[in-house]
Amino acid sequence: MSELLKKLRNAIVEGDEEQALQATRDALDSGIDPVAIVSDGLAAAMNDIGRLWNEEEIFLPEVVFSAQIFKECINLVEPALLGGKSTEPAAHFVLGTVKGDLHDLGKNMVGTMLQTAGFRVHDLGKDVPAERFVEKVKELGSALVGLSALLTTTMLEQKRVIEALERAGLRDRVKVLVGGAPVTDSWAREVGADGYAPNAPQATEVAKKLLSELKEGGNA
Repeated sequence: MSELLKKLRNAIVEGDEEQALQATRDALDSGIDPVAIVSDGLAAAMNDIGRLWNEEEIFLPEVVFSAQIFKECINLVEPALLGGKSTEPAAHFVLGTVKGDLHDLGKNMVGTMLQTAGFRVHDLGKDVPAERFVEKVKELGSALVGLSALLTTTMLEQKRVIEALERAGLRDRVKVLVGGAPVTDSWAREVGADGYAPNAPQATEVAKKLLSELKEGGNA
């Protein structure tokens, strides 16, 4: 990893807004791939924040402040991320944190990475009931669906969303990707999801694979 990206990563973790923004500008000016800036700098920093939060080494105000810096840096990178993309999106991607769960840092990172890959992301936010996912899929016709759960108590909501899609007769139109700190590949298989990813960069790769499967089935 370049020194600039290390500097960016550390600045976000330390909550140094000025240094993080400058490091982002410097990385862009030096010609570093915008995707690398997001994955190796910004997303890596938020992964560090998540780990420190879980280990109780930092507290909510620090997490919120670092998340705000992350968003500001993303705003700087976004024009470069989207500049070389086709005007025709790869596919619709419906994204949300499931009902009962108010965490969205990981979801937001996934959404950003998906946008860099050309997906048209429809972020429904957090605490999203199953019915809202169903409504959005009906509106779009076909889509990939990403379900985030950061609590063991809300993981079952991922299963409920999949069941709701089945009851609505929409399951064959979508590919469902699940993720979140307590979620595992075995859980994804247990609830009938089509894919699982432990982080934002891998979520993008899994989404591309699922999109290919959706197209092969004639639903995209």
